[in-house]
Amino acid sequence: MIRSVLFLLFVAGVAAVLSACAAPGAAPQGSGGAGGVSSGGAGGQSSSASGGADASGSGGVSTGSDGAVNAGAGGAAMAADAGAGGSDAAPTVDTAGGGGTSSARCPAVPRCDAGAPDPGAARAWRHQAPSGAANHSGRDLFVNPGAPQWVIANFRYGLPLLDAALSDEEVDIYLLRGCGATWEKLGTALTSAAAAHASEEGVDDAAGRLFFSVPSEKMMAPGRHRLRLVVAGDLSAVEVFIEVLPSGAPLFVADVDGTLTTSENAQAIALFTGAPPDANQDAAQALTLLAQKGYRPFYLTARPEWLSVTTHDWLAGKGFPPGIVHTTLTSGGASGAAAGTFKTDDLKLLAAKGMIPAFGFGNTSTDADAYNSAGIEPLSNRIFYQFTDTAWKGRRVDDYGSLLAEFSTLPLVCR
Repeated sequence: MIRSVLFLLFVAGVAAVLSACAAPGAAPQGSGGAGGVSSGGAGGQSSSASGGADASGSGGVSTGSDGAVNAGAGGAAMAADAGAGGSDAAPTVDTAGGGGTSSARCPAVPRCDAGAPDPGAARAWRHQAPSGAANHSGRDLFVNPGAPQWVIANFRYGLPLLDAALSDEEVDIYLLRGCGATWEKLGTALTSAAAAHASEEGVDDAAGRLFFSVPSEKMMAPGRHRLRLVVAGDLSAVEVFIEVLPSGAPLFVADVDGTLTTSENAQAIALFTGAPPDANQDAAQALTLLAQKGYRPFYLTARPEWLSVTTHDWLAGKGFPPGIVHTTLTSGGASGAAAGTFKTDDLKLLAAKGMIPAFGFGNTSTDADAYNSAGIEPLSNRIFYQFTDTAWKGRRVDDYGSLLAEFSTLPLVCR
């Protein structure tokens, strides 16, 4: 309840921060960093929504006003800490956490930090130009090989909770296949003007949404892929990650607020202060060890949709391994029972693809209920930070450092 109230109250704080760029005719301002680069205006200037230099790293870039690309510090940290780069052909042996325990590592997931594609000059708007700052959101996805592949996003302008949809406007879709070095253009799609499209991947259509079906001849192979969606009218953009994984692929799921951040309301407070939340000590290292063993990260948070880019930025800036991020699809987020229902339903969609997380990290009873419904076993793999799961008897941990030795000696599950 407190978190929901704070999300409503911090609109005033967001307004103070964004008012300079929300005036009619101002170049849209976006967010740099992992998984959600939203660059403003024809000049491509980008600024982080989650706090300066911390909002950087694997899976994303921020483009400067001169078009230069600044790869994030989080990606560099992953390269040093997790052997990132994706060039390993076989598991490697190195020193991991847990007091220097020697452990094997799976080939690292690519950092996906190539520079953004050149979108060319902005094109004329189909309708009246939007006013206010760009506030776009992408929808990351896990997809089975051979299944339809959808690129899904939401394009909006203005202050969060008060923003307006970008309707019936062109968006160009670019793909960095396999997180390589060469971008290709998949096509152009129109944002929705009304709820006319069928739901896909649990996402209902509405004004401002975009659904792009990847043509069969351009389908993505197994692996991690980065897509950049560029609004033709002003070149503002947002990014999406798609991971094509087989049924049964190993992964873990982690809540964010209070589980990875130092408090349940840390992000809401950060929107007032401008400083990103702190991460719980050793949380990033513990999850990095799991990623090194072959478990793909899935970050599942009941935050509002307009915080998806900020969430990507924060995870990368704090050194968490790159993965798929899901927020709610609402502008207000969810708390209490609604948050539990959201997470339960999202994990059911994942289970329908044959993916049941091997580990779950949370800090509330709603996390415990969702992980029980998802069938995460054994109970010791349901890990709750400074929370006792009285209902289902998952494992409580009071510090992530206690997990490092255990995770460093887990067997490899590389796929």
